[in-house]
Amino acid sequence: MASYVVNTKKQQQEMLKELNMETIDDLFIDVPKSALLKELNIPKGKSELEVYNELSEIAAKNTVFKHIFRGAGAYNHYIPSIVNAVVSKEEFLTAYTPYQPEISQGILQSIFEYQTQMCQLTGLDVANASVYDGAVAAAEAALMVLERRKSDIIVAKTVNPQVLAVIKTYCESRNVNVIVLKNDDYAVDLKDLKEKLNENIAGVIVQSPNYYGIIEDVKTISDLTHNCGGKVIMHSNPIALALLKNGKELDVDICTAEGQPLGMPLSFGGPYLGIMTCKKELMRKLPGRIVGQTVDTNNKRCFVLTLQAREQHIRREKASSNICSNQALCAMRASVYCAALGPNGLRQVAINSASNAHYLAKQLATIDGFNLKTDKEFFNEFLMTCPIDSKQLVKRLADKGILAGLPIENDILWCTTETNSKKEIDKLVETIKEVL
Repeated sequence: MASYVVNTKKQQQEMLKELNMETIDDLFIDVPKSALLKELNIPKGKSELEVYNELSEIAAKNTVFKHIFRGAGAYNHYIPSIVNAVVSKEEFLTAYTPYQPEISQGILQSIFEYQTQMCQLTGLDVANASVYDGAVAAAEAALMVLERRKSDIIVAKTVNPQVLAVIKTYCESRNVNVIVLKNDDYAVDLKDLKEKLNENIAGVIVQSPNYYGIIEDVKTISDLTHNCGGKVIMHSNPIALALLKNGKELDVDICTAEGQPLGMPLSFGGPYLGIMTCKKELMRKLPGRIVGQTVDTNNKRCFVLTLQAREQHIRREKASSNICSNQALCAMRASVYCAALGPNGLRQVAINSASNAHYLAKQLATIDGFNLKTDKEFFNEFLMTCPIDSKQLVKRLADKGILAGLPIENDILWCTTETNSKKEIDKLVETIKEVL
């Protein structure tokens, strides 16, 4: 914390004397004078009111959509007011790294509760204290399954392209070969998977529901992969896990997810939350922090950091991961959100999201030129053809205050959550008819 403390003139002089220097400038004597900056060419400071007014004018240029029908990795869910009320408390908002358990019991317990909820949601045995976002979680999971004689990773092409890009970046630095599967009607091509599986495959990464909203046949993928000695990583939408089969039921080894749907607003791309859970036999390879429950000398319940790979902090050349921090506040948001809704509430959010998506798909199909690209089962997202240039339609709807689905080539990936009412969906369909 010393870097946050201002040194007095006397203290500065004492330090300079110890260094046999006369002025602060002497500390930078080896820096070329051409590189030194004497003063910044910036305007003089303004009053708080002036700054507030200027920033308000800039903020007013943003478009904040009330009607949102887009997902593709970030979803517009209703966040109960209690979530903000709890996580805004200063004892949580300002909590720092919980290395000293004797003074960090509150934040440690909140992380422990989060881990417990994520294990219940995914059905797997162990959860860490989160990583930066869902894409990083998937990439870290890929490194977890690597073995000396198994250095290839298979990734479904139906994984979110941004997640796939991060996986490739992580694996490239470790000289890990990433093999991308073919698609079969917007889902994993099981025939291609069978052909690519061999003794060098460390693991297979599949997303379900996938980027196109399709529910993948994860159980078959798990069986095929395990028969070849590989591990299975399922990347998922945590809301979908409240309704669909979880990681345990699908026999996956690691489950990762983007935690944003669990109580985090869309913002402008973050901060988000990387969820990671795994089977017990893989827990010592799980990156980041794991909080454990124990008892103190008075036999009272307490919490500590446990099973933490110290190589991440002090023996970095032996580290399997460089994740040393975590998203504790975002993890707490997810925990409070899950607690506020409860199992039944979370399941209802999932049911409403899926039901609204199927209703929207049915209504859009009444307009000439809108057709589902596949008849496979989907959750709350689906890909449809578009009668005109998809980007043009999205622009026209934006002018009407509606954020339409994501244009993918000349198709559109539509999405709904529990926030999209029947009335709002009907209005969208009528507006589309108008702009066409």
